[in-house]
Amino acid sequence: MPWHHYVAYFFGGATCANCLPHLMTGIVGKPLPTPFASPPFKGLSCPIVNVAWGLMNALIAYMLLAHVGNFDLRSWSAAGTSFLGFSVMALLCARSLARINESARADEK
Repeated sequence: MPWHHYVAYFFGGATCANCLPHLMTGIVGKPLPTPFASPPFKGLSCPIVNVAWGLMNALIAYMLLAHVGNFDLRSWSAAGTSFLGFSVMALLCARSLARINESARADEK
């Protein structure tokens, strides 16, 4: 498999992981930071923006996983690369959201 397929699968997994918190938070009607917030990535975006951002991430993940090369979930290299991207982004999201929650709690006190 060419190297650029691995890059696409890694970022496909990462954008798949990034779509989840935005979709879930937006669907339940809560704000969450997006690149469109003020300030970007720090301010809160409304639920509609989060759902739209989550759907855009899902579309990008689909394009990277389904339309680059021949992605096969039974292939250890393809699935493992996308899982690695998913894992990295999931951990980064968890760390970022923990900081946001800590900051919100500190502001309440």
